[in-house]
Amino acid sequence: MEILDQYRPPELHRDEQNELISVIIAAYNIEAYIERGVRSVCGQTYRNLEIIVVDDGSTDATGRILDKLAKSDGRIQVIHEENGGLAHARNTGIARAKGSCIGFVDGDDWIDPDMYEKLFSALRDKRADIAVCRYRQISHTKTFDESVDRAVLFEGQEALAAYVEERKEFAIQNAAWNKLYRREFLPETLFPEGRWYEDIVFTTEALARAGRCIYLDIALYNYIIDREDSIMNRRINSRTFTDQIPAYYEKTKLLQNLGREDLALIHDYFFYKRLLLFYGDIAKVGDSEGYLSKLEEILRRDRKRAESSFAVSAADPRDRKNLKRFYHSPAAYCRKLQWDGQVVIPCKVWVKKLLGKYK
Repeated sequence: MEILDQYRPPELHRDEQNELISVIIAAYNIEAYIERGVRSVCGQTYRNLEIIVVDDGSTDATGRILDKLAKSDGRIQVIHEENGGLAHARNTGIARAKGSCIGFVDGDDWIDPDMYEKLFSALRDKRADIAVCRYRQISHTKTFDESVDRAVLFEGQEALAAYVEERKEFAIQNAAWNKLYRREFLPETLFPEGRWYEDIVFTTEALARAGRCIYLDIALYNYIIDREDSIMNRRINSRTFTDQIPAYYEKTKLLQNLGREDLALIHDYFFYKRLLLFYGDIAKVGDSEGYLSKLEEILRRDRKRAESSFAVSAADPRDRKNLKRFYHSPAAYCRKLQWDGQVVIPCKVWVKKLLGKYK
């Protein structure tokens, strides 16, 4: 891993924009957002784009807006399909794409004007297979941007490891949309159709296939975090059990098949930690769907694996205590979470403010 402080991808003039980039946009019932998203792609400083927008069976004005936009820019191709889900829409776009590089944008988000120029230039300059950028989180009231002025060049499976370890200094994430892929490094199975959380296995396999990745620690993608109907805003739901948890198991198996049991255990630590957090969240607000018993069943069934994963060096000792407490008594575990949330954490915040005041 090489840290490149204040790295600037070379500016690309028109005659250097000789490779076609295919940008695939999936859209479903987002009439209030879709024009902004598509126009942000049309306005890229990298002009050699084909823009494939898949209307995934929208029942609002999304499809009509897209047809109008296509008339204003010949690079836009609109595909109208029956509703098949995000994974199907993306796979449809990939099948149509002719570019040597592939990017994805969610139709309710938007991108900075130089996103694809920077990503492609860095990809070419560093002879990388995947380029990744940081992203801003946009809410109605705030914008979160933790960019720092640097880039990181990952060799071999270093990017995969940083992703699995969920290292906060690298916003690689599950998402497909903050990345530009050399076409040949897309996973052979593409996105699993009919499932939510389709990015989990896709991203793991893509990073595993790549020999070199360049990470730009500058926010170029703008991600809306507070749309009420966004999948990402539904922390736990029935799809957690039918789609998300199976995807995490599949990710473990993929890492094991790569011969990376070390990474598989680290991944499982974060996976089981999430299940514990889900359990605490539901217990706090009430369980009307029977999710607590489902989570407890999984955690008890996987106890041996969970305890092994919480023994990795990356695990927080406090998490190990929480896991042990849960297996002794889920009720005691929930009481401890409540105590921390109502007393311990507020006290720590108060002390921190007080110390800061008298510095």
